[in-house]
Amino acid sequence: MPRYTPEQLEKRNASKWTTVQAVLAPIQFLIFLAGLTVTWLYTEQLWITDFTWITTFVTLKTFMLVLIFVTGGFFELEVFGRFAFAHEFFWEDFGSAIAMIVHISYFILFWMGLDEKTLIWTAYFAYLSYLINAAQFVIRLLLEKHNEKKLKASSMA
Repeated sequence: MPRYTPEQLEKRNASKWTTVQAVLAPIQFLIFLAGLTVTWLYTEQLWITDFTWITTFVTLKTFMLVLIFVTGGFFELEVFGRFAFAHEFFWEDFGSAIAMIVHISYFILFWMGLDEKTLIWTAYFAYLSYLINAAQFVIRLLLEKHNEKKLKASSMA
């Protein structure tokens, strides 16, 4: 079942927020890869010996996650008339909310003074929560593109 009505599809294609999301998503993915790499290098004690790098990348990743959630909210408002948790994007928003909770929990645990090992595992869980949610977005995007091609083909017949 297609996610967009023809009118919503038009709005999506005309929205500046679609472009914003298309630019921010790969940047967020690169920050994810860099953060995961830094965390692994620190864990394995290869090249990275300063724990500050882990916190720096979790901070950058959290900032990007919030930025994408907010700009995605503007997208949903423009296309579906609801800032967040529109029916068509419920599971993506739910996954983003879970990822934000896990990312923010890193800072709560950091300020509580928990040990590095706990913080490292929290960073790994934060990155995993993002990866699962990103995979969900990509799968839905591919399914949407497939449905759009079918719609075009059937309208031309």
